[in-house]
Amino acid sequence: MTNHEIADHFELLAKLMDIHNEDSFKAKSYASAAFRVEKLPEQLSGLSTDALKALPAIGASLAAKIHELDTTGKLGILEDYVQKTPPGVIDMLSIKGIGPKKISLLWKELGLESIGELEYACQENRLTTIKGFGAKTQQAILDSIAFMRSNSGFCLYAAADAVLAQITDRLQQSYPDALISPAGAFRRQMPTLSQLDMVTTLNREQILTAFVGMEYELAEAQDTESLVIVLAGLPPITFVLVPDATAFYKQLFAGSGEPEFLEAFAAQYQLRENINSEQDIFTANKLAYVHPAMRNNAAVLTQAAANNLPELIMPSDITGIIHSHSTYSDGQHSLKQMAEAAKAKGYEYLVISDHSQAAFYANGLTPERIRLQHEEIDKLNVQLAPFKIFKSIEADILNDGQLDYTDEVLSTFDLVIGSVHSNLKMTEEKAMHRLLTAIQNPATRILGHPTGRLLLSRNGYPVDHKTLIDACAEHKVVLEINAHPRRLDLDWTWIEYALSKGVLLSINPDAHSIDGMDLVKYGVMAAQKGGLTAAQNLSSFSLAEMEQFIATYKQ
Repeated sequence: MTNHEIADHFELLAKLMDIHNEDSFKAKSYASAAFRVEKLPEQLSGLSTDALKALPAIGASLAAKIHELDTTGKLGILEDYVQKTPPGVIDMLSIKGIGPKKISLLWKELGLESIGELEYACQENRLTTIKGFGAKTQQAILDSIAFMRSNSGFCLYAAADAVLAQITDRLQQSYPDALISPAGAFRRQMPTLSQLDMVTTLNREQILTAFVGMEYELAEAQDTESLVIVLAGLPPITFVLVPDATAFYKQLFAGSGEPEFLEAFAAQYQLRENINSEQDIFTANKLAYVHPAMRNNAAVLTQAAANNLPELIMPSDITGIIHSHSTYSDGQHSLKQMAEAAKAKGYEYLVISDHSQAAFYANGLTPERIRLQHEEIDKLNVQLAPFKIFKSIEADILNDGQLDYTDEVLSTFDLVIGSVHSNLKMTEEKAMHRLLTAIQNPATRILGHPTGRLLLSRNGYPVDHKTLIDACAEHKVVLEINAHPRRLDLDWTWIEYALSKGVLLSINPDAHSIDGMDLVKYGVMAAQKGGLTAAQNLSSFSLAEMEQFIATYKQ
């Protein structure tokens, strides 16, 4: 083991001791040891304990630990700290700008146990509630995380969306007659992506003009018919180069379906020559056009043959913003600013759902502050009419499944969203008891982000989806499709089952800022994969329909 490797072990030990708020003198002694070992001219590997003790600044205790590391490859005391520290918390040590003491606060005060959870908390403006964390620190952490992900090999759909749109726009402006389109998992609107695919009639030199001014690398292409470009923060982008329109649409079709879908198509239908659109492929085979998001299996072809495909929900079908936060809790904009912005964006209503009092980390509302917010809502509703703000709360589902607040307080809201935010490490039995108890509460109208997952960061607690959905059907509880790109929870794979049980779904942005309202786009794209229509989505209800919906359950 090299001196550098030995020093790394001592440095990590010092940091973990700081995270656990151990004796600062001991932690500093290990940090000092790491520095001294790194600077020693002699290589320590292979030296006996006595030989190590003879070296300057190496005492008996340090010598014993160096010998332990050199002979076993491990350090017992370090292993103990590693075992009692969540791996994601250790990963946070790689984030530039925050040290062990701050990581300790993030872990112990906010319960953040992964970089993904930390990133999400920053996006929710949650760090500013902790002493020593301001808006600048929060943004610096976000910038550092973005840099770290530059070579991680995966990304969220939303991260690829902006970049691929920019590339496509540049190429279309320069070559308006060319054909170019994303394909693969991106075109199928998968929530996370490990590779990016494009199909185009452009040649290699023309494609590279879109990357002028951007930092990129050219990867080795396997053949002359493709070009692979690597941008920081994204998986490699593979351009498939085709000679003409027929080849373009054939390749686009072949690259935009899951294997089961494509195999079923090939077994029953044909890809004919001289086609000028993907629509031609379906029309020639007497099939209704299948949206790329739904090209997941063979069953959708049966629906297409019977002309029985759903009319998928579109972003323009969202008529109101449900589940949003203001500065009353952890939002970035005031209630008035959020309402005015929602109205300016063309929405008919805003359901303000700040955090409940149990969410102390998010400045959750006490009953007294609820009254103040409701008074402000009443005044704003007069000023902004016919636009309307509905009184809501994102009530924490407590450990026993009860909702935060008394029944009396809960009755003051138009709409209650029940969500789990704490103690996420549960068995399925515990999680289901907690969720089912909340669903059975007459005050619960929407179940927020049902599994608590954060894509690429946290799997969420285990749930029996069918039992959960069945319970929502029985108690007429709406299931949220949380539109934040890191949540997209309920997962699209369970939408079809929910619809079959008559459960109403709701695409909600969980907006913590004005810009956060625009996240509904990603919720819609996820919902399209599951076949959701506007009629089955609560946030597509008109203002009058929403008022009637609320009145039905307030009786």
